[in-house]
Amino acid sequence: MTTTRLERSARMARIGVDIGGTFTDLVLADGQGSVFHRKVASTPAAPEQAVLEGVAAIVADAGLSPADVAEVVHGTTVGSNTLLQKVGAATGLITTRGFRDVLEIGRLRTPSMFDLQWEKPAPLVARRHRKEVAERIMADGTVLVPLDEAGLIAAAEELVAAGITSLALCFLNSYRNPVHERRAELLLAERFPQVRVTSSISVLPEAKEYERTSTTVVNAYVRPVLEAYLTRLEQGLSDVGVSAPLLVCNSNGALASSLTAREKPVFFISSGRAAGVVGGSRLGEALEIKDLVVFDMGGTTASASLVQNGELSRVSEYEFRAGISTPSRFIKAGGYMMSVPTVDVAEVGSGAGSIAYVDQGGLMRVGPVSAGADPGPACYGIGGTRPTVTDANLLLGYLPATLAGGSRALSVDASRAAIARDLADPFGLSPEDAASGVRDVVNANMARAIRAVTVERGVDPRDFTLVAIGGSGPVHAADIARQLSMPRVLVPASPGVFTAMGMLAGDVERYFIAPFPRRAPDFSAVEAEEAFRALEADARTALAGEDIDPQLMSIAREADMRFRGQEMSLSVPYVADAEGLQAAFRAAYEAIYSYCPSDVPEVVSLRVIGRGTRPGKLDFRAARASDAGETSPIATRRVYFGTDQGFVETPVYDRRRCPAALTGPAIIEGADSTVVVPPGARAEADARANLLITLA
Repeated sequence: MTTTRLERSARMARIGVDIGGTFTDLVLADGQGSVFHRKVASTPAAPEQAVLEGVAAIVADAGLSPADVAEVVHGTTVGSNTLLQKVGAATGLITTRGFRDVLEIGRLRTPSMFDLQWEKPAPLVARRHRKEVAERIMADGTVLVPLDEAGLIAAAEELVAAGITSLALCFLNSYRNPVHERRAELLLAERFPQVRVTSSISVLPEAKEYERTSTTVVNAYVRPVLEAYLTRLEQGLSDVGVSAPLLVCNSNGALASSLTAREKPVFFISSGRAAGVVGGSRLGEALEIKDLVVFDMGGTTASASLVQNGELSRVSEYEFRAGISTPSRFIKAGGYMMSVPTVDVAEVGSGAGSIAYVDQGGLMRVGPVSAGADPGPACYGIGGTRPTVTDANLLLGYLPATLAGGSRALSVDASRAAIARDLADPFGLSPEDAASGVRDVVNANMARAIRAVTVERGVDPRDFTLVAIGGSGPVHAADIARQLSMPRVLVPASPGVFTAMGMLAGDVERYFIAPFPRRAPDFSAVEAEEAFRALEADARTALAGEDIDPQLMSIAREADMRFRGQEMSLSVPYVADAEGLQAAFRAAYEAIYSYCPSDVPEVVSLRVIGRGTRPGKLDFRAARASDAGETSPIATRRVYFGTDQGFVETPVYDRRRCPAALTGPAIIEGADSTVVVPPGARAEADARANLLITLA
């Protein structure tokens, strides 16, 4: 162990940062087990500014100096926003002759068979920027046509002359023999040093040319943007005296160095949202609750993910798309495909900042457009004039007069005026009734996301506990749980910053894959062992590069399998004999699809996941609650609880001095979030200040 690592272990002050559409959340855990958290307004034009402001503030809150920070763990929306807003680098693609249109052809299907109005997303690389080169590797890895190096340089020169700054390189069957791709990557780097080059074998060395091409193109499209952002952030941290390493959360809820994120940003597109699910699973483990639906509602979006029998639901590919985003194995072709490990999260464009409006058909809609941090909801009084979910909640009495620990004052009058003008008057309603309608619509949208990861997966949500996180998750969770007949809602001690907290509970992970095509009956454990050892050596080297102590490394082996004739594969834990491997695959197949054919399975590839535990990893079992002290209500106010009950005079409690048990109605206010306990519901606080709400 190096001196540097010993020094960091002694200080053990780690900061988790999650950038949202409205607020940037920060959590600091020190070496004595104390946890501090803070919210600051996001700065969309320059996201690093909010991070730097928040880091300086939370370090001061903890009574530390910047030099005491041992590690900064970051979840960023830069990658997803780049795709959503189509502001990535000018990207070109060089591929095998005859395969120029693979990116556009895709999978020859639509996400919904009967949606005649569906429009296919425009490729990230225009056809004029997709160039072909003479070369051909056969399916068995032999060279049929040598690489035309002169043609490669000529194609690249045309693209660079057209303004291309990032190149994706994807040759047919390069996963079996990478010789042409490696040579092309070397030639392009030497000839065009100012251009970023992403080869398919560097991000996805496996079969399926469309998936490999799309994943490589997304990486090339996002790479310069994320590189520039992380460079500015690291420089800013250094300028304020933080010399600690920067880790970035990936789409699978794990961590990696900023260097890895710069080179392979496709693994970090959903950075951040998965961390909340990881934190939820770790919290459930600490509380011995194995079946959870983690519901996260922030300022721009809301998401849901399943934790079943203590295990996160993960998939090996997903599509980035507008509207509801579901990495389901059953819904394809709706967005930009990425074959990377990810937590199975369904996401909708319904957050606290989502704008409510009346559409052309006279119906009320909420989202996906958000007021964000700038200009913000009407009640912020900083330029926003359109009504949002936050305005509706404020008018109905759910929210306090200030947010984010008092840093953001709210105006009920501004909310009422915006809702009356844009929603109530067109429908002939009172502002309060219109606000209730906004809440009903957004709750229905979010319930849809939860159904996407439960009912649509053959899972009964009534058997699960809803974990409410995000700044607005606990405001809506009880109503959504009732819609889905879920009996319990679990609200963590700091729900509004829980995603940032989940990052501090994550492990470092690196992924390595190698093709290994074999019929399962002919599978050789001896040959597989040789391939696994090579992958494991790469994994241990990569983890060592992430500053992981060898004693804290672990390796998991998986096999990608499918039935002969199928295109898609499933990853199953590796078993070192043919019969056991087939049994594991058949069990996994039946669990997902509810039946299993008698066809012969085959192995497609072998996969290794290297994991490393960071010193000072957050342990939810060790969390401490502050002394309750005075538990009387700090105020009362009128809160609207639906058409049946209307406005009810409701006690308001400070989260830090909440009674150990209470019966709703009640509002529990914290610096990071507000918890709504509806009439008749029972809320109980445990020794770690988590709230378990049992619905009547």
